[in-house]
Amino acid sequence: MTPLQRKLLLLFAVSGAAFAAALLCPPLPQDPAYHAFADNRRILGVPNFWNVLTNAPFLLVGVIGIRLCYPQMPPGGLQDLRAGYLSFFAGILLTGLGSGYYHLDPTTTTLTLDRLPMAIAFMAFTSIAVGEHISTVAGRRLLIPLLLAGVASVGYWHVTELRGAGDLRAYGLVQFLPMLLIPMILLMFRSRLHGVGYLWMMSLAYLLAKFAEHFDAELFALTGVLSGHSCKHLLAAFGSYWLVLALKKRRRVSPELQNYRTTGVGGT
Repeated sequence: MTPLQRKLLLLFAVSGAAFAAALLCPPLPQDPAYHAFADNRRILGVPNFWNVLTNAPFLLVGVIGIRLCYPQMPPGGLQDLRAGYLSFFAGILLTGLGSGYYHLDPTTTTLTLDRLPMAIAFMAFTSIAVGEHISTVAGRRLLIPLLLAGVASVGYWHVTELRGAGDLRAYGLVQFLPMLLIPMILLMFRSRLHGVGYLWMMSLAYLLAKFAEHFDAELFALTGVLSGHSCKHLLAAFGSYWLVLALKKRRRVSPELQNYRTTGVGGT
């Protein structure tokens, strides 16, 4: 078995274990207290003002990213993966709209409009990581199946909620499995582009965003200005902006290093 085959086998094994764990665990209902955010202040007539307003950076990053990738790819991206980059930034743009709308009226129904574009962004970024580090052909071919899986995971959760037996297992996989697989891909496979640090910064920012979300009330009590959930929006948008920087500043790796990628580790 070649080094490349061993690395791919490890990715498949981790993915298989995650799917098995999701199937074996009982259904995960939506926490009824999920919508009770720490900061529910009404300012200028807008309910949950800061949780709504902090979605604006998503809109900005989404517009900048789409304009950057259309009609031509910048030097820091791969032309074969343009659909993936556009899908990611479209997901980010729609996240700003969907999350902003949700926070105006936080309910399980409006939460669907928040989670759906996020699932699109997660899956698009996964296909980008595969395409830049493992195989552009694989990354391009995985995009549509991954996007469909992301949309289906939110749809499944929504339908089960309507039936009174909500189940977040599929959406949990869509959200958290990439957080495990993408760092593994960045470590084990050499990128076709210089500057893998940009993708590491994206991953770090999203991890910090999840921590901020978890400590929603604590951060609000500490700052008195922004809650953890508002900080989550800002950190996640900041993380997505690193892909804009990557597309502007990265350059293609030389053919010699591309040939070496199957046995090398990490990136430059």
